[in-house]
Amino acid sequence: MKQFTITTLITAASFCLGFAAKTFLTPDNAAAPQKVTGIGGVFFKCKDPKKVNEWYQQHLGLKTNAYGATFDWYEGFDSTRKGQTQWTTFKETSKYFEPSTKDFMINYRVANLVALVADLKKEGVTIVDTIATYDFGKFVHIMDLEGNKVQLWEPIDN
Repeated sequence: MKQFTITTLITAASFCLGFAAKTFLTPDNAAAPQKVTGIGGVFFKCKDPKKVNEWYQQHLGLKTNAYGATFDWYEGFDSTRKGQTQWTTFKETSKYFEPSTKDFMINYRVANLVALVADLKKEGVTIVDTIATYDFGKFVHIMDLEGNKVQLWEPIDN
């Protein structure tokens, strides 16, 4: 009985020490800033945004307006945290996507834009403009490695 008790205590102590060592020696990923939290919007160029909006409304049921369509959703299991994804058409001659030559741009929702931009600068990512703040959040544009302009958005609800 004594040997069983000693073996059990040694096993339990080893487990606790291993768990403690892992806890203290493993980098805390929770401390790393959260980057992208979701898709904030999809934007693309077309010849006639009004007609394209009407087409999507008629054939796919999007509830479009002058700015496109907004999709509302809820964050995870928390039905009190509402999110949105924007779908927007732009005139094919729009310069908004420059310096990219592509006909589309993705908007990503982020949790802390200021911290993320600081990290991106350290990593050598091209920041196109400065952070702009509006009633509905903060925005900045970056370029990815293939020359796609990317919009980062920290919604006001974060």
